[in-house]
Amino acid sequence: MSLLTSLNTGTSGLQAASQDLNVIGDNIANANTIGFKASRAAFQDALLQQVIGAPGGGQLGLGTNLQSIQRIITQGALSNTGQVTDLALQGSGFFLMRGNYNGANGQFYSRAGQFTIDKTGYLTNLDSLRLQGYPADSRGNVQGTLGDLQVGNATSLANPTSKVTMKAKLDPNAPVLTFDPLDAGNTSNFSSSVTVYDSLGQDYPVTVYWNRTAAGAWDWHAMVPDGAAVAGGTANQPYEIATGTATFDTQGRLDTVTQTANFNPLNAVNPQPLTFDFGDDLASGGTGLNGVVQNVGGNGSELTFTSQDGNSAGSLASIQINNKGEVLGAFTNGSTRILGQVAVADFEAADKLTRIGGNLLAESSDSGQPTIGAPAEGGRASIAAGALEQSNVDLANEFVRMIAAQRGFQANSKTITTADQLLGELMQLKR
Repeated sequence: MSLLTSLNTGTSGLQAASQDLNVIGDNIANANTIGFKASRAAFQDALLQQVIGAPGGGQLGLGTNLQSIQRIITQGALSNTGQVTDLALQGSGFFLMRGNYNGANGQFYSRAGQFTIDKTGYLTNLDSLRLQGYPADSRGNVQGTLGDLQVGNATSLANPTSKVTMKAKLDPNAPVLTFDPLDAGNTSNFSSSVTVYDSLGQDYPVTVYWNRTAAGAWDWHAMVPDGAAVAGGTANQPYEIATGTATFDTQGRLDTVTQTANFNPLNAVNPQPLTFDFGDDLASGGTGLNGVVQNVGGNGSELTFTSQDGNSAGSLASIQINNKGEVLGAFTNGSTRILGQVAVADFEAADKLTRIGGNLLAESSDSGQPTIGAPAEGGRASIAAGALEQSNVDLANEFVRMIAAQRGFQANSKTITTADQLLGELMQLKR
């Protein structure tokens, strides 16, 4: 009986060593798999019976068996790729993806961040599962509903100009002139140009003409070159969309400024509110120095700064993703906004998630429910864009374990061959 038991004991050791080698081989095979987490085999002793009647008592074991295969959830090294849609998690958590994998439709989890934008604009992994996140509205406000993250088809609507800002130096010695809108170039002392936009994104070249009317007093006129572009204008004739006055004190500071706007673009919001900002005038409690001033410059009157707050419609030119998982879109019209935010899921027992292949994991009864939210919040991992998390397999450690498993296999085989030899001797007793 005991010799046969020895055979079984040795066999259990062979099986344990083989299972250990399977786990080690799986780790080594996935040493270059993005986001892979190594495993280790845990074994336990197998008790056969309590020995009764033996001096001092005792227990007889029956070798070993596999207790569990434990996943090692540690951070893998990050490798920069330069691909903006490659994402790596730094810390605890998993990417969420939805779709169909091997006939199963549902939600899956992964540390592998090899994503791309598909033809419909969704962020997907290499198996076309859609990355989950929080979409943003047209103003860039992130919404609270989890769903497929669509970023590739974003557009930027036109933004009508509401304010034009100009800074300039006006020559106090310029001649006094009477402005003629039909001959603006010859009846003004100085001009500067800017492009403004209506609610449809149509652009209008606007020239602001300044003409000195008295000491420290100026008129200004904002003109579009072709009146056919605005309601009430005449084709091929300039049209005034805003006008006003400005006065300066004896130190050249902007004292007062007035304006009247009359901007009525065709087929768009009409009239369109439009303000010209020439600085903080003294009459409004300002310094009179941060804008248009009157002083002697090196080349007479000169423009020092101009800007406006509108833009035409634009299409998506590029995206960036920050450490909070926010997808920032840059558009051809120069505007930027948040397109959405990547979601991260964390588990109380992440090592108990079920492997289903394809770098994917599924929720199990032992893993617990996921806590889902924004990256870098609530203990969840932050995002590193343009990088991938490498496997956490330590090849040197795996080779040492392989040697130990090999020697264990050899030693257990000796137990079997020795027991076999003894059984052979026993069979000889009948001769």
